[in-house]
Formats: sequence, C-alpha cells, structure tokens
Amino acid sequence: MRAHKEGTRYMKAEERWQARFRAPRMTLPTWARQAPSRSMYRSNTSGAWEIYAWDRATGGIRQVTKRSRGTAHGLIDPTGKWIWWFADEDGDEHGVWMRQRYGGGPDEPVAPDLAPGHPAGIALSASGTAAVGIARVGSFQIYLVRPGEPSQLIYEHAEAAAVADMSLDGSLIAISHSENGDARHPALRVIRPNGSVVGELHDGEGKGVIGLRFAPIEGDRRMLALHERRGRREPLVWDPVSGEQREIWLRDVGELTADWYDDGRAVLIVRHNRGRTTLQRYDLGGGVLTSIETPQGVIENAAPRPDGAVEFAWSSAAHPPVMKSSNGFLVLNVAGPTSPPSVPVEDLDVEGPAGRVHALISRPEVGAAPYPAVFLLHGGPHAHDADAFNPEVAAWVECGFAVIRVNYRGSTGYGVAWRDALQGELGHIELADVSAVREAVVSRGLVDPERLVLAGAAWGGYLTLLGLGTQPKAWAAGIAAVPIADHRATYEEETENSRAYHRALFGGPPDELPELYAHCSPSAYVGQVEAPVLILAGENDPLCPIRQIDDYVAGLADLGHPHEVYRYDAGHGTLVMAERIAQMSVQLDFVRRHLGLDTP
Repeated sequence: MRAHKEGTRYMKAEERWQARFRAPRMTLPTWARQAPSRSMYRSNTSGAWEIYAWDRATGGIRQVTKRSRGTAHGLIDPTGKWIWWFADEDGDEHGVWMRQRYGGGPDEPVAPDLAPGHPAGIALSASGTAAVGIARVGSFQIYLVRPGEPSQLIYEHAEAAAVADMSLDGSLIAISHSENGDARHPALRVIRPNGSVVGELHDGEGKGVIGLRFAPIEGDRRMLALHERRGRREPLVWDPVSGEQREIWLRDVGELTADWYDDGRAVLIVRHNRGRTTLQRYDLGGGVLTSIETPQGVIENAAPRPDGAVEFAWSSAAHPPVMKSSNGFLVLNVAGPTSPPSVPVEDLDVEGPAGRVHALISRPEVGAAPYPAVFLLHGGPHAHDADAFNPEVAAWVECGFAVIRVNYRGSTGYGVAWRDALQGELGHIELADVSAVREAVVSRGLVDPERLVLAGAAWGGYLTLLGLGTQPKAWAAGIAAVPIADHRATYEEETENSRAYHRALFGGPPDELPELYAHCSPSAYVGQVEAPVLILAGENDPLCPIRQIDDYVAGLADLGHPHEVYRYDAGHGTLVMAERIAQMSVQLDFVRRHLGLDTP
C-alpha cells in the first residue's frame, strides 16, 4: 500500500483524479436465496454501469447487460434461474422490466402486455411470480406478473405507492403507500396475490413505516420493517396475519436499518451515525447484541450469507471501495487498475439557526489555508454526506480546493425531527445551515471568503441556484448539476413519484400554494445573481426536466449574466464513466477560469 501511495504521488493531478473515476467499481453481490452460489452485481468495468452474473462455485463471471447508457436496476430471482433488470429509454427511467437466464440467452420482456412506465418497486418469489410496481401520470399501479400469462392489476391509487417485498412462497406482498397524502411518511400494507388486505401498519401523522423484507424462509409470514415511533428509524418484526409486533429497541444513537440472517433467528443491524456506519447482530431469541468488527468509514450495503458471515461494501473518504466479509476475506474485486487513495475527512460541528449542524471537511494536501473552497451540497434532500470515497470530492481536493459538505436540515441520519424540518421555507432553511458553516470556516481562517464556490447536483443543484440568488455576495462562482430552477414548472413535467414527493414537501400542489412554490424557486431570484454560473443538464432528465432549466438559462441570458451550460444525452445523471470525467473536467475548468487559478 505504501509503495502504491509513493507511486501515485508523482502522477499529475489530472491523471490521479481521472484514475479514480476510471477505476473499476462494483456493488455488493446479491445472491439467489435458494441457490446462494449464484450471484449478481453491477459494475462499471466496461466503462458504464452494467449487470454481471457471478458463479461463486466456479468463479465464472459473465456480463449480462450491455446498453449504451448503462443499467441502473437489477435483481436475481430466489431460485437463481433468472436475472431481471429495468430497461429504460435514453436514461429517462421510463421503460419495462426485462430478464435473461442466469447462464445466458436471449433477453425477454417479463410482462409484454404492460405499457412502459416509471419503476415503483419489484419483488420476486421462488414460485416464479413477481409483484411489479409502475408509476404513470396520475396513478400508481402494482401488478401480479407470471411470465407467459396476462398481468393482473392488484393495487392502484393516485397517491404514491411501491412494492416493498414479496414472501418467498409468493403468498404475501408488502406495499409501501401514502394514501394519507404524505409520501414522506408512508404506511405499510400486506396483501394477498388477489389484492385482498392481510394487515396494515400506519403509525399516524409524521411517522412513516418502511417495509424491508419478509423472512427468507418459505411459509414464514414475518416481515422486517422500520418505524419512527421514537424520533428515529428503528426496526421491528411484524406478523401481518396475527398482527403481532416486536420492536427491536436499542440504546445506541444513530439511524438504524436491518436485514435477516438466513435462518430467520437473528437480524443484522446497520447503524448510521454522523456519516459513519457500524454493524451488529441481534439474536431474536435472547435479545443478545453482538458487534461485528468493521473499519471506520461507510458501509453502503451489507448482507448475511447462509454460513453466518456478513458481506459488506465498505469505503472511507481516504480509501477506495472494497467488498469485505466479516470472516476477514475480500469477497470479490473486479479486474483493472486500482484507484489512488484520497485524504481523510474532518468533522466540524457548528451551531446553526435550529441546532447543531454537522459538516465534513476535506483539505487539500498542497498549499496552505486559507484555501479556495467548494461547498458541495448533497441531493435528496433526504440524503446525507458521509465518510465514504467520492471521486468528485477527491478531484476538487487533488486540484487544491478544500471541500465542505454540510448535512443541513432535511438530511437523513440525524433523527426524524432534523429530516422533517423542511416545512414552508424550502431551500431557505437548508441555506441558513450552509451559511452558518460558511461563517465558521471563514472565521477560523480555513477558507478564503473571496474564493468560495457553491455547487451541487439535483437538490444540491437547486440549493446552488437558490443560494446564488439569495446570497449573491457570498459566492465567487456556482455549479448546478441537474437542478430544479422552478418548482412549479418542474412539477408539471416530472415523474409521478416526484410529484407526490413535491406535494409532501410543500404541503400541497402548486395550484394550491402558488406563492410558496414561487418563493422557494431560484427563478424568482435570477435577477439578483452576481457570480458566474455553470449548469449541467441531462436532455432526458425525468426528475429535473430540461425545459425549466432552459427557461432559467434564458433569464440569465436576457440579463447578460455570465453563464455556461453543459448538456448531455442522458437523464438524471450518467452511468457512463467517460461522461462523468468529461463533466468533472468542465467543472474544474470553469472554476479555474473564473477564480483565476493555475492548473496544478
């Protein structure tokens, strides 16, 4: 490892940051419940994220999909006979489910009678039956699909709904729904394949119930779910037939999720706290909690194997991702050049307008404070930044910038109250927390107040445009990738899932709250923008549609304001590595020119 670090030190900065994007990555392999030697994963080895089959018994690896814009969603059926994936059109997340035999063969649509739509969850049983969720304009539908037979509609509603899981024997189907009109706090319903209701979990206003997975045993009715009864997400085991519930109450702080062990007698507890992850085993019989040793950092995914070992995908800000097992072995590494490491993060806690704000700081290894800095805002808004490896962060650091990431109100991982604090003043609330962090790092002499860049993608791109208009003196440049520029215009063209989310965030649709939608839209403040702006936009973006971005750009042009636009032929981001590198190059070049910086 030390020799590798010494070797990369002499590479040019551009070569190093591009090498991090090009280095092969993979997701944690998932396996067939009844054929655990048969696994699948997604990897960017081919230059785009695609699906691969991996036979653990023979070591054989086969690429399953090969699509020009990559493949975002895939799963293996419990018997290990089929691999399924979602085939969208032009990266717009609108398409149909396809499948291919595990050993290879022709692709086939799993439900030829279903028109294309946006995915709303999917689950497969060992009997060959599937529950397939589809979102279309004005409707969320769930179908029972048996390949070769007509699909059967078993659920439909105007409010957001999705398939959560299906029992291994196919007798029970779990649905996440928001018939109460609040997509942020869903309820959980279990139905039979004929659509009849078996059981329901609904904890009332402001408390969601999230279905995870049925027990991995045929005939076992228990479902693992998450509730929010005590101010954070915690697991429970629920029998929807008898109604019996068992809450798994743990003292340690942090947000929790869980998964079953293969015998159904224990669950894996995954704890997220302040941007790091830990693992524990919880035995349902005696309530014994056992820690599982993992390095400090972030575990993107974890799952217990049939032998009781836990496999997990781990990284830290400094260390590129690896697939590990609790037995001490590497699970699988894809062939190709390794990624150069990066710098560790520092934690910063700042008193904000509504409590302590947690931020992560990455300092460059060259130069001295005060540094030029990029405030890189995460999307979501219900997501968070963490101590995980991020090639984009590493690229900025490599080129001499400090990177500041703020887990503003609305971020996950800090409890329900913090996550749900976005009420009314959307965008303005998050930016108030960003401002508190900005003032702190400036006052400490860490960053140069004249060389601050505001940047982000999706919701982070939205906050960037809003911040440039409402805090024009604070920022020297702005970079907004796939942003919301106008909430009302976005609502008119976005997917039905995103519309439901918009209604939940704002408290209603734009026709009912026109002034609030306008007040929270960057388009209302375009005339106040002072910093040069770079906007990156996907031609086929279903979540932040291109038309509302074009309208915002036209407003900048009418004012003669300096701006640049980078359009690419895909949707809400890209799965192609060459395109990611091109976009990073455009951003670095833009900032260097407008901040008057030399290339390292």
